[in-house]
Amino acid sequence: MNTRQSIETRYLSPTNHRCSRIVATTPSGHRLIKDLNHSLNIEANHYAAAKALQEMLEWEPIKAGGSTRAGFVWLVSTLEG
Repeated sequence: MNTRQSIETRYLSPTNHRCSRIVATTPSGHRLIKDLNHSLNIEANHYAAAKALQEMLEWEPIKAGGSTRAGFVWLVSTLEG
């Protein structure tokens, strides 16, 4: 089986009622929002949100990631057989 999954992350600005956040989404519509951790740099915050969604979905570990105009994309790839 050849399965390839991706998770896209982007920054959400603070509002009057919420702090800065990172939203992680999959092409199939799964979504997770994580508050920004100010002790981490921006890439580490994006990775933390992607990793939290990957773990929630019980996917294989994230293999690679890179920046985009809107944020980051994280790749999960399982190649079997």
